[in-house]
Amino acid sequence: MTSKIRKAIFPAAGLGTRFLPATKASPKEMLPLVDKPLIQYSVEEAVNSGIESILIITGRDKSAIENHFDISFELEQLLKEKGKTAMFDQVRAVSDIAKVSYTRQKQALGLGHAIYQAKDFVGNEPFAALLADDLVDAETPALKQMIDVFEKYNAPVIATMQVEGEAISRFGVIDAEEIEPNVFRVNDMVEKPAFADAPSDLAIIGRYIFTPDIFQAIEKTTPGAGGEIQITDAMRLLLKERPFYAVKLDGRRHDAGDKLGFLIATVEYALKRDDLGGDFREYLRSIDLNS
Repeated sequence: MTSKIRKAIFPAAGLGTRFLPATKASPKEMLPLVDKPLIQYSVEEAVNSGIESILIITGRDKSAIENHFDISFELEQLLKEKGKTAMFDQVRAVSDIAKVSYTRQKQALGLGHAIYQAKDFVGNEPFAALLADDLVDAETPALKQMIDVFEKYNAPVIATMQVEGEAISRFGVIDAEEIEPNVFRVNDMVEKPAFADAPSDLAIIGRYIFTPDIFQAIEKTTPGAGGEIQITDAMRLLLKERPFYAVKLDGRRHDAGDKLGFLIATVEYALKRDDLGGDFREYLRSIDLNS
């Protein structure tokens, strides 16, 4: 098994029910955050972390994702004819970003089931899995922080963040010991525990590095709530056979699959933009928040 992380997968077959009715006919991964769809941010993070090949796991009504990363001949031709070189370069850069493949998850049977669809793509290599609606705004790409830990310990790595109070019950939570600053050896994982039962305040978020034996663990995993195969259950099985590590990411995480989280991310990403930030900041200052 090679130890270099060359491949990344993006499960994108979910129904996006938290964003209905916007996601009735449009993939949630294509919701625009300022002027880029959510999934493009995560794909760029993967590429900037050294990923060479990407597999996007789609479902019905997700063709917009494939179209976005494909060449748009008519649009590009029009931009060239009108001399809009900068726009042409911007559009072409999306289709040139990486080697992107696709496969279908015919039924949405959980994240574990979605990841299993990548078995042939992955082969006998370690790989990354990223959830597009988990955005991590970080100086060093979140996935690169995790790859550095993988290369040191040669074992699966999961991303975590601190969550205070009752909100921890919405996440998978790790029981772990810190072995170096912001790096933990995982002892156990619990899916959505009651606040009183949470083993720590470290929640699992949508970034993973797996070794290929995760597929055997998924095969042994029985469906849980809602008949879905949970990736946390598969990781717990594999944890009995090999160590897992967790990284408390250096950066700000946004749950862009949640309406409020999406709005917060939109404001923060817009304020960071050189072309928008100044005017947008002035507009925000002008708002009477008490009206």
